[in-house]
Amino acid sequence: MDVDFLLLMKMKQGEEDAFDKFIRKYYEEILKYCTYHCFDSEYARDLTQETFLRFFANLSAYQYCGKTKNYLYTIAGNLCKNYYKKKKEDVMDKEGLQAKAGAAADPFAGVLDQMEMQAALAGLSEEFREVLILYYFQELKLKEIAGVLGIGLPLVKYRMRQAKQQLKEFFERRGTWTQI
Repeated sequence: MDVDFLLLMKMKQGEEDAFDKFIRKYYEEILKYCTYHCFDSEYARDLTQETFLRFFANLSAYQYCGKTKNYLYTIAGNLCKNYYKKKKEDVMDKEGLQAKAGAAADPFAGVLDQMEMQAALAGLSEEFREVLILYYFQELKLKEIAGVLGIGLPLVKYRMRQAKQQLKEFFERRGTWTQI
């Protein structure tokens, strides 16, 4: 039998140990996913916890079909989308703009590179950003990405190609293009 199936059955029966094992099994992957979406480690932890809370809140209705990790990615993805919507609203906040301007003056190259990548990813459409994050940061294969997103493999390949092209154009405009 599948390990996830057994864990889910035990969780539905209320076994605390099963909840702990389940969280330990997927926590790091979901945290990494959320971190690459929001670039704020504290908020990423909150999004990860919220992902598991929502999963457990609907556990009784969850029907196991062998794709538990995909379902967790879907929950986390929706929470991250809400985060982006909130971030877009906050951009107009004067204090937020001043804080970002101060952060851009940071002399550490790694921080600047991360900020530049964050800006590049933020400039992509949600569909393109999602494919890149799953491929490069979550290290999923194209076929796995298709499963997580519930789309066909040709569409994943198209989005990957378009996202790379848009990133290339972004970095070329800034004069910092390196091969992806």
